[in-house]
Amino acid sequence: MFRLGSSHHSPIMHLPEEQDAPIQVNIVPMIDVIFAVLVFFLISSLYLTRSQPQLPVTLPSAATGEEGPTVNTLTVVIQASGEIFLGQQPTSLDTLATAIEARRVGTQPLVVVIRADTVVPHGQVVAVMDRLRAIAGVEIGIAVAPEGL
Repeated sequence: MFRLGSSHHSPIMHLPEEQDAPIQVNIVPMIDVIFAVLVFFLISSLYLTRSQPQLPVTLPSAATGEEGPTVNTLTVVIQASGEIFLGQQPTSLDTLATAIEARRVGTQPLVVVIRADTVVPHGQVVAVMDRLRAIAGVEIGIAVAPEGL
């Protein structure tokens, strides 16, 4: 038995020193998470581009139609009734240029695709094209349905 203040020393247990293990960062779970996020964004962006609502128009058909760019693109819709839309928003011939400039991002070239119903008078389509050509940096495309549809 040991007492405080006694001349005996208390026994000391000597433990072997632990070697510090090198720090390791396991990146496999991080790669898995990044891959899962990447797949999520890829799938969701594909869904968003395919699910954009379209205003109902009957497009003329053409055998030589080509797929246009999808980046920096705006759509002007001219319905059979003659109403003009920029995307889903109603607009008029007088406010079309201002509405396009408001949606422009930066100074990159912009492609404006005209989706005109087959019964829209040619003169109205030309008037819309004329307004679009007056805007600097705008290229014009005309949407058509593939022939046979």
